[in-house]
Amino acid sequence: TLVAALRDTAVPAAGAIRAAEEAGAAIAPLWWGFANPAGPVSAEAFERLASRLMAELQAAQDAGPLDGLYLDLHGAMVAEHFPDAEGELLRRARAILGPDVPIAASLDPHCNLTAAMVRHADVLSPFRTYPHVDMKEAGARAMALLLARAARGKPFAKAFRQLDYLIPITSQCTLVAPMAEVMAARQAIAAKMGAAELSLCFGFPYADFADCGCALVAYGVTQEAADAAAEALLRELKLREQDFAQAVLPAAEAVATAMRLADGQGPVVIADTQDNPGGGGHGDTTGLLAELIAQRAEGVAFGLINDAESAARCHAAGEGARVTLALGGKSDGVALHVDARVLRLSDGRFTCTGPMAGGNVAELGPSALIGIGGVAVVVTSRKMQAYDQALFRHLGVEPSQQRILALKSSVHFRADFQPIARAVLVAAAPGPVVADPATLPFRHLRPGLRLRPGDNRRTG
Repeated sequence: TLVAALRDTAVPAAGAIRAAEEAGAAIAPLWWGFANPAGPVSAEAFERLASRLMAELQAAQDAGPLDGLYLDLHGAMVAEHFPDAEGELLRRARAILGPDVPIAASLDPHCNLTAAMVRHADVLSPFRTYPHVDMKEAGARAMALLLARAARGKPFAKAFRQLDYLIPITSQCTLVAPMAEVMAARQAIAAKMGAAELSLCFGFPYADFADCGCALVAYGVTQEAADAAAEALLRELKLREQDFAQAVLPAAEAVATAMRLADGQGPVVIADTQDNPGGGGHGDTTGLLAELIAQRAEGVAFGLINDAESAARCHAAGEGARVTLALGGKSDGVALHVDARVLRLSDGRFTCTGPMAGGNVAELGPSALIGIGGVAVVVTSRKMQAYDQALFRHLGVEPSQQRILALKSSVHFRADFQPIARAVLVAAAPGPVVADPATLPFRHLRPGLRLRPGDNRRTG
């Protein structure tokens, strides 16, 4: 069943299930799914999935009635015909349940929080970490708030606010300044002002619609308390604006710096942020890899290149064989033509062990570890953000023993790799998940929004 399948995973719904069971609530499961970020969802796909979810919700309500609804949402989905796709899902759920049945949802903090989402849900509770190591806790919190709202018998007061500048993905990490300080302030404000929940969503700055960007919602016993908490957190974000303007290194400089810093006292980590599969990249650009090879870097483990064709050629050749590959470049960028040795093969199935996804099973299809000079490259048949050391270990590579680790990730890698890192560098090699969203050709953002911190230019 859905409950049994999710209970031992690291997803938000697992925390919600646990909290509901501990409270003695009966669960009427609907369904759950996951997809890696990419482009807008087609209207056909959205309607097929939304119709199935709403049909199951209607059936559960008819069999019930239901006392409340919990949804495990992301919050940054854009559909071709509904830019605020989760807002539309919540609107449809509200239409089925009516105005009095509580609705709660957990969210990824990369949610582009909208007024429609706030209006149709009783409470929205995002993760508080990036890397996302508290997904189960967020699900449990959303369920606890749902139960509290049901027991209360009336809605919380709500106060919704939007920030007037975009925060780049690379500046959103809660492990380091300035977001670490913002999240500490969020906690203090919520406690001081008695907010039932003070939800901060950092935004996903690659969505071209009016509500793209950072936003927050405060829930309180009174409207005055909710407004005060929301305004206090908004002020904190505005005060730290300049601190969010953080630079990244060009790929050539990042590699040269990593080679200089690598001293065998722990790996230097290079984040290939502009091909982050968690941000919509396909994990198959080769710019950073080409730079590592060109500068003759040694003791490097590179994770990963998503290229089913090259993985299949490696499996056909066998371990120990030499192969000539047009590596990567199947979705983005250009292929890198290499002569490599097949070091290890696998079926791409392993269980994650890190703090973000521990217990989740990865299914990356036929995979290989290949050697190109001093660089060992993980080649897979499906994409995955490099946020777990098991990606390397299942192919016989111990991450902590490498001089340099090059990872397709923007921030999530820090949960499992920062503790072993000698240093962390963020590199801008060519890729679709641009480090500076201001370079994108937006057309539909709301007036007055600034595309980068510290930039006084506003959308018209």
